[in-house]
Amino acid sequence: MHHAALIPWLDPVHIINQAGPWALAVVCFIVFAETGLLVGFLLPGDTLLIIAGVLTNTHDIFGLNIWVVSLLIALAAFIGGEVGYLIGHKAGPAIFERKESGLFSKHNVDRTNAFFERFGGLTVILARFVPIVRTFAPVAAGVGHMPWKRYSLYNLIGAVLWGFGMTMLGYVIAYVPWIRHFVVNYIDLILVGVVVLTVLVTGYHYLRERQKAKKARIARDAAASAGEA
Repeated sequence: MHHAALIPWLDPVHIINQAGPWALAVVCFIVFAETGLLVGFLLPGDTLLIIAGVLTNTHDIFGLNIWVVSLLIALAAFIGGEVGYLIGHKAGPAIFERKESGLFSKHNVDRTNAFFERFGGLTVILARFVPIVRTFAPVAAGVGHMPWKRYSLYNLIGAVLWGFGMTMLGYVIAYVPWIRHFVVNYIDLILVGVVVLTVLVTGYHYLRERQKAKKARIARDAAASAGEA
């Protein structure tokens, strides 16, 4: 399939075409890494799933039935969520509590835990559809010691709705020529938009947390000085 990519190493069509016979394994690993590894937040999860569905319909790119493809991707998403939870549960507190600012700050963990307490399992499910959040939500659930069986149930639901659902959506889109054409030919623009938005949100959040930490530090120092006086 001819496709010119602006960002080849992040372009879903390029990734799938270059992977050859390992294409489905590569897709599943990327899906796994987005939630199972903290470095996965800039990977093209949503667009990759849609393109995987489109190419399964138009080119039988994986040589497998769409139901098998979608279920394997959903399984990779579920396993990634479980690994992310395990990382948060076992190593999270030691990592997060040492830092006072940034994405991994204890304040962020406390705030995420409060969100979990308020919205419960719905958080785990909805997080699947939000870039960055789907990377950190499993870890945050582990850090907050959400009951594992409860988390796993919602993780399974989210993995099926996102992994299976988004892939199937791409497959269905492929039946409508003009939508298929737009998605495949303008995936770079979609991808750039997602990446830019992700970077901007991450940068804004990081700077805001640093500013809050700085103000809190100044307030503590002022209180300590007043106490000594």
